Amino acid sequence: MTLPILVAVLITAAMIGVGGATTQIGRWYKQELRKPSWNPPDWLFGPAWGVILACAGGAGALAWIHARNGTERLLILGAFAVNIVFHTLWSPLFFNLRRPDWALMEVPFLWLSILAVIIVVTPISLLAGFLLAPYLLWVAFAAFLNFTIVRLNPPFGRS
Repeated sequence: MTLPILVAVLITAAMIGVGGATTQIGRWYKQELRKPSWNPPDWLFGPAWGVILACAGGAGALAWIHARNGTERLLILGAFAVNIVFHTLWSPLFFNLRRPDWALMEVPFLWLSILAVIIVVTPISLLAGFLLAPYLLWVAFAAFLNFTIVRLNPPFGRS
């Protein structure tokens, strides 16, 4: 039982670390990019992602612990692995490449990967499915924010 928890903690910490390292918030984001009046304050994103990823890590550990066999464990790992790939892609697209339009095109894949994880883990652990709901909701909100930022700003990729 401690191995799934340890793995969940390590993966969650790695995702938070990678997210922080690949999110370069500078002058472009703070001063040049037009954002809606309802854009959350910058300080909120770090704690929000910390809580959301901790819940996702807990969901992964719960699903792993309650999995009935190796096939279910493999399905859980696969669903989370796909989600981690899409989760990790968004920040560099938006912040580092300064392409909110590309990030917006990636969002449906991220959102669907979260939904897939929920579909995989909920029959194994109802609590795991509920723990992933904030992640799905936050990404839906972030998608709308991303969409609004794309609409408020001129075409990207032009110098």
